Amino acid sequence: MTPFGAKLRELRKKRGITLKEMAAGLGVSSAYLSALEHGKRGRPTWYMVQRIIAYFNVIWDEAEELQRLAEMSDPRVTIDTSGLTPEATEFSNMLANKIGGLSKQSLDHLLHHLRLVAARDGI
Repeated sequence: MTPFGAKLRELRKKRGITLKEMAAGLGVSSAYLSALEHGKRGRPTWYMVQRIIAYFNVIWDEAEELQRLAEMSDPRVTIDTSGLTPEATEFSNMLANKIGGLSKQSLDHLLHHLRLVAARDGI
């Protein structure tokens, strides 16, 4: 499941909306919406995110969070390290090879640390 898919499911469950009801409200199939929630589809388009924001009638911070999560929810990531340091290539390859075996706790720790480093370095 992607970060966007998890948030989508959370919003839907909080409001007591079924997958089928939401799909009908958005004019998409239940299969598409289920695949979006489970990360079996690529990142949703900007237009689809806007439709979801309108469907849930969310504003400001929650709408921005949905947009941010959508941008970070491509389940098929490609990392181009050409022109970067050997360490960047090693890091990327090690992450690709090991990510499936990491615990949720380890992933949370690494993600938190990466966010801190990115904020410190202004990226």
